[in-house]
Amino acid sequence: MTGGAVRLGRAIALALGRSGMDVAIGYHRSAREARRTVRDLERAGVQAVALAADLRDPGAAGNLVRRAARALGGLDVLVNSAACFERTPFARTTPAQYDRLLDLNLRGAFFCAQAAARLMGRRGGRIVNVGDAGADGAWPSYIPYALSKAGVAALTRGLASALRRRRIAVNCVAPGAVLRPRGFPPARWRRITRGRAGSVEDVAAAVRFFATCPRDITGQILNVNGGEAR
Repeated sequence: MTGGAVRLGRAIALALGRSGMDVAIGYHRSAREARRTVRDLERAGVQAVALAADLRDPGAAGNLVRRAARALGGLDVLVNSAACFERTPFARTTPAQYDRLLDLNLRGAFFCAQAAARLMGRRGGRIVNVGDAGADGAWPSYIPYALSKAGVAALTRGLASALRRRRIAVNCVAPGAVLRPRGFPPARWRRITRGRAGSVEDVAAAVRFFATCPRDITGQILNVNGGEAR
């Protein structure tokens, strides 16, 4: 999985490990945290490996997936969790900010999925994308981020159709407000969550479900947002 070293990604990685899956964790700057997650997974009795990659690099996605498959002896499930979140007021958004958000959050997921589908081959497999329950809302100060996550939903539906004859199920878990992003104003976070943030365990359980569910369940976007109106 990508982005599995910290925060929500770590919770997902540990949930997969507890269900008996060997886990390869892709990380960028969180080397120490990735090693800690690997140790925790190994204590759970599964194989685990941490692999460094910058998914903003066009060639990194395919290379990461191939390295993961070599390290663990194959690939059955891909979880696209790596993402960045950045405030980008419309009038001040720079091309570099726009590219950073779209390249990691969307293009990285696309090319990881492409490489994974090739490795899964005829035996099939599962791809689980992590989106955002608010992606179809209006986020005036986060437009590139919202674009990237709306794209993840469209990617999920497109891949589900493209890969259905190859027995590869593709689904998306779209969390609501779960963990306050770094640098996000605490007062605003309290207003958004109304004092009750969502559960990382619930999001991880949803990913685990799609990682093991029947392959005819595909093309689905599952909001894990406590029933909050969008």
